[in-house]
Amino acid sequence: MGQTAGLAPVRGRRRPWLLGLGALLAALGALTVVWLVGAAGQRQEVLAVRSDVAYGQVVTADDITIARVSVDPGVAVLPGAERSADVGQVAPTRLTPGMLLTAGMLEPTGEPGPGRVLVPIAVPSERMPAGGLRAGDRILAVDSEDAAAADGGVGVAAAPIPATVVRVGPVDINGVTVIDVTTASTAGPALAVAAANGHVALVVEPSGS
Repeated sequence: MGQTAGLAPVRGRRRPWLLGLGALLAALGALTVVWLVGAAGQRQEVLAVRSDVAYGQVVTADDITIARVSVDPGVAVLPGAERSADVGQVAPTRLTPGMLLTAGMLEPTGEPGPGRVLVPIAVPSERMPAGGLRAGDRILAVDSEDAAAADGGVGVAAAPIPATVVRVGPVDINGVTVIDVTTASTAGPALAVAAANGHVALVVEPSGS
């Protein structure tokens, strides 16, 4: 019998690009783990809304909670350490559960000081300054009906009532904005009557006047 020729072992062809792809995937996996660990370590304690808070309502300790989240540095969130200081402030707009509290979402109560009273005024869009109003603005409230009567020779127009804006509410579906102002206690009743009748026109005084 003749000798059977020996079969040479089959050698697999090396594929360098597979080795490179494996190394790349391993590196990406390691970078992903490092990023996740870093992101978890950058979480901070911030204030979040726990329950519904209506416009103008005083915030209680039960309304806000502390959440630990990762926040973009450009977002001015309120730190959790300020919780006790922010309890008792007022919501200038409606707050809903899950919202992170940021600067401007809470305001001081605006309670009137001695000799002052707080009067709410409903301001229709046509009587609201184009630039809007903000807490701290000083205004003159004019009884427009009284002034019109005086122009017609009936009676004497009452003097404008100086007041300070302490809170500005959201615009409702009819374009009306409710603002809270403080004024002298002696002028409060007259301003309240004019506001109830919808006769208040506003004059914004210059800053620092």
